[in-house]
Amino acid sequence: MIVGVTGGIGSGKSTVCRIFQSFGIPVFDADQRAKALYIESENVKSQVIELLGERAYKSDKPDKEYIANQVFGDKSKLEKLNQIIHPAVKSDFEDWYHSQNTTYVIKEAAIMIESGSYKQCDKLILVTAPKELRIKRVVERDNTSADEVEKRMSNQMTDDEKRKYCDFEILNDGNSSLIEQVRDIHRQLLSFGQKPKK
Repeated sequence: MIVGVTGGIGSGKSTVCRIFQSFGIPVFDADQRAKALYIESENVKSQVIELLGERAYKSDKPDKEYIANQVFGDKSKLEKLNQIIHPAVKSDFEDWYHSQNTTYVIKEAAIMIESGSYKQCDKLILVTAPKELRIKRVVERDNTSADEVEKRMSNQMTDDEKRKYCDFEILNDGNSSLIEQVRDIHRQLLSFGQKPKK
């Protein structure tokens, strides 16, 4: 069974996934794997260079700033870039998934619903947190400004929109017990077992 974990920037998806890992559940971090595939996959690399030019790579590593400047504000280019990255991550996930042997696995991704990759999942968990707390977390983590974080947030779906797709919600507000919430969902997922996707 494939369980997706998603949530807006700064909601605490990675923290939630670390708790699942402590219960022995394997976690696939789609965003980290996407970054790795820019380097590891010759196929991805050649397609990115074809789309954005040789400058997209600097000494065999993706030039993040150049790539961001190329696709920021150019929806068509961003879409084409996503059409290179998303299938590569999907295929990478499938290889990884078939090598696991637990009752379920976790797939973590920020834009799982927006990209359509949620369709690969049997169940979805949404991680939420109050907006002010999310901004504070990202400002501290990424050493960026609150304005920059709000800009990034405005490019993502709202929690209300995401709720329509999700089976579970975890509130990560610093007060509610995260471990208890994860344990409760973990128990339910184990009881669903290997039932096929409807």
